[in-house]
Amino acid sequence: MGDVPSLTSLCMKAISLAASGTDGGFDDLQDVFDLPSDLFDALLMHLSPLAMEKLQAALCCGDMDGSDTIGTTEENKRGRYDELSRTWEALFKVRWPENDQKMPRIRLIEVPAFVGSHEDKERIDWHQRYWESHLQECLDEASEKALLPSFDGCIKEIGISNALLDSIGCCKDKHNVCAKLSYHCQHFGIYARRLRLQNVLFVAGTSVRNFKFVCFDDYHEEMLKSCQLQDVIIRNIKSEAHVDEMCKILSQNKDVLSSLNLVHCRFSSIGFKGLFSSLYPSGGRIHGIQCLSITSSSVFAANQADAYSSFLEFLSSGRSLRAVKLCDVGMGPRIANLVFDALHISSSLLTSLDISDDNLAGWLSKIPRESNTFTPSTLSSDSVGGLTSLSVLNLRGNNLGEDDAEDLKFALLRMPRLKQLDISDNPLTDAGLRSLIPYFLKSIDGPDPLSDIRLENCGLSSSAVVQFLDSIQSLRMPLHSLSLADNNLGSCVGVPLARFLEPSRLRRLNIEDVGLGPLGFQELERGLPDHVDLVWVNISKNRGRMKAAEFLAKLFPSAPELAAVNAGFNFMPADSLRVIGDALYRFPGKLQRVDLTGNANLRAPSPPSVLSDIRFRGKPVLILPSSPSTAAYDDDP
Repeated sequence: MGDVPSLTSLCMKAISLAASGTDGGFDDLQDVFDLPSDLFDALLMHLSPLAMEKLQAALCCGDMDGSDTIGTTEENKRGRYDELSRTWEALFKVRWPENDQKMPRIRLIEVPAFVGSHEDKERIDWHQRYWESHLQECLDEASEKALLPSFDGCIKEIGISNALLDSIGCCKDKHNVCAKLSYHCQHFGIYARRLRLQNVLFVAGTSVRNFKFVCFDDYHEEMLKSCQLQDVIIRNIKSEAHVDEMCKILSQNKDVLSSLNLVHCRFSSIGFKGLFSSLYPSGGRIHGIQCLSITSSSVFAANQADAYSSFLEFLSSGRSLRAVKLCDVGMGPRIANLVFDALHISSSLLTSLDISDDNLAGWLSKIPRESNTFTPSTLSSDSVGGLTSLSVLNLRGNNLGEDDAEDLKFALLRMPRLKQLDISDNPLTDAGLRSLIPYFLKSIDGPDPLSDIRLENCGLSSSAVVQFLDSIQSLRMPLHSLSLADNNLGSCVGVPLARFLEPSRLRRLNIEDVGLGPLGFQELERGLPDHVDLVWVNISKNRGRMKAAEFLAKLFPSAPELAAVNAGFNFMPADSLRVIGDALYRFPGKLQRVDLTGNANLRAPSPPSVLSDIRFRGKPVLILPSSPSTAAYDDDP
């Protein structure tokens, strides 16, 4: 016979079942708040999310009507709220262990930490985040069903899967009101601040007028006005019908909306113009959008001159605008120049600009090098507004060649506060890099120093890179991060790199696939200083063999702050594991991860126990190939 349940456990089960019901009324639940703290805490551990929601509502209801049954002092009330908050946090982390990937983010574009946001400093509302994430899963599931060719119905009537219902402790009876999407939108939509929406939700007749709304009648119209959407990701808008419904949603949330992300969308001239018109407050000409991202979308067709003017006016009139991302949108050089000028004359304190994956060769030649406003001698770090406040610039993949590099240098002079510059995947070649060296010297050693440079896949050789490293290695201000990945630099860059590391005080280095080979690693090891400041390094895909392992064995004791290393795909022989393992055991430092995947010979049937014992927060530091490779082991370039 099993254990006989205690009276306390039976009472808790009864309360949990009562609280999980979908009917209203909080009279009985308010007595729960008079329980001693130990019983109250134990009860919370037994409640489903739906029961927790009802209990939270009872607490709020008691506060609003001045009831004395929820605690005799303000301290007791705060204690109950704290206990509920901790329980919501636990429920959230159990359901979404990888919460950083599951939770929609307010920032759609990288913005430096020092820019900050008030939200980051506020206390996290786990109750709100739980139901927001739950509603997102419901909308995603409903969208998948509505996109099926066989679907013929109203979105609000779509049934929620048993898995989602079970996750909140809801009865799975198909006749239960919880079983339909409309219930979840009605009851949990008020918690949504950031949502990701598919185009199927923007179809007239499906009641998509406001997220917390899908399918409500006129009686609920007032309640739906409480919607406070701050961050919206919209995908696959193609037709005019989609655009019209989308603009209604944006217009109804324009007073609080701060971040808008459009992905895989296509707009006509009228639709694109209407989109930005819907973001202005009534009668106003200044919008409140902080982050705008348009990715992989067709919005700049040649016949859309009217759309350009609306978009440019939007950019120049946004005093709150902090981040703009235009990636793979088919702008071309002419429109890119107009966007650049509109942002420069705006009064916003723009901090992040991403114009990438476009064909913009020759674009920068259209930007004046000298004028009364933009000459290098008159532009100082005291200037504010427009591009002068920019700290992050991404021009990756724009087909900028060596002829564009000289023009880029003058354009960058408009950005005295720039800290992160990414010009990767542009065929700059050696001549282009040499043209930029004078700018790098001035900006790295300036009052607001450039600290992060990415020059990946720029067609560079060791000649220009060595000149670049020698030029900047002894500047007063250290470079924080440098990426030279995917350039054919060869083994001769090993000595200059070693020479660069000590005085530069570099923290992050990416030299993936630069052709170091065994000789390059040997020279890098020999010249490595006794102390370097590296925290993160990527030396993968360099065919270093045993010399790559020997370099790591010397790097570990020389870099006490080192946390992560990627040394994958270096054709390391089996003996390399002993060399790396011994060094790691003797000098673990602050290492969290050493990635050796892709080195097929390092896979051992039973790794030495000393290696498996080296862990960080319970996870092994040394990451080895997980399965034997079936591909031929070929080291022929």
